[in-house]
Amino acid sequence: MSRKLISAVIALGLSAGMAVAEYPEKEIQGIIQWGAGGSTDTVMRSVTPYAEGLLGGSVVMQNMTGGVGAIALNHVAEAEGDGYTLLMGAENPLLYKVMGLGDKDYSDFTAITLLARGTPLLVAGKDAPYNTYPEMLDYIKANPDTVRFGSTGPGGLPSVVTAMIKSTTDLPVIFVPYDGDGPALTALQGGAIDVMPVVLGLAIEGIRAGTMKPLALFDVAPATSAPDIATITSTNPEFEPMLPWGPFFGVFVKNGTPDDVVAKLSAAYAEAAKTPDFVQQMTGRGYTMMGISGAEAQAFLTKWQQTTTWLMQDAGLTKKSPEDFGIARP
Repeated sequence: MSRKLISAVIALGLSAGMAVAEYPEKEIQGIIQWGAGGSTDTVMRSVTPYAEGLLGGSVVMQNMTGGVGAIALNHVAEAEGDGYTLLMGAENPLLYKVMGLGDKDYSDFTAITLLARGTPLLVAGKDAPYNTYPEMLDYIKANPDTVRFGSTGPGGLPSVVTAMIKSTTDLPVIFVPYDGDGPALTALQGGAIDVMPVVLGLAIEGIRAGTMKPLALFDVAPATSAPDIATITSTNPEFEPMLPWGPFFGVFVKNGTPDDVVAKLSAAYAEAAKTPDFVQQMTGRGYTMMGISGAEAQAFLTKWQQTTTWLMQDAGLTKKSPEDFGIARP
């Protein structure tokens, strides 16, 4: 065979290979920001098997902890933008810049899907002398510096919900720090604290068991898993511009990933998130299904970052101003 003919055959083979090559051709790595058994880990390991079937390939998930999720985020940011390294994360990166934890956030990534979000809730001990949010405020006003609020440190859900409250009214209470939501809820049920801002999914069983009572759901509409809990906007409409808000779970790829790869991943995870077993698991735990991507996901991320960073800035909890990073005040 002549050299010219060999070259033509190779070129034809390469051209045909490029035409039929289809993503994924190899294993996809799913990098989970948090440890095994946590909320993000549980959500990702629940939905991904359904997405694998739709993709026609395997996603090997790995927990990569540290730096409040920054180690996992930087790992994916440094990988090739080819769709073979996914970031499976939560909301924390949107606070990295103002908290001095890193110079990257989700603006460096493309959202494949935002699967679901948690709904913040204010709960009180079962024997508290107030049953609603307005009654709690009246009690605090009449008894300043006596009500004990649980806290988990700057950037956590309790600090943001507290900042929301402080943006609308005075809140002369005592803040008691805990290492996490779980220990704080245990303290609430034992009478060591009086009120705790927490995600609905963690408190719903205690509410059903009567070991704590809900004061208000921080959302614009009732939760399907707890329809009888009053929303904060029903009594205090000034909260509406800040809502909906809550921790969320999403799958991301590095910016620059080919559009067709992003589209295939987005379609697979969108369908996977509609699987009845997954939906039941999420809503049963008090999460609100989202299933958004593209411009809709970006709009949600932008609003979440604006609302949260400026609430924390005004509460004196940030190391740098959102303004330094071009994050507009909402």
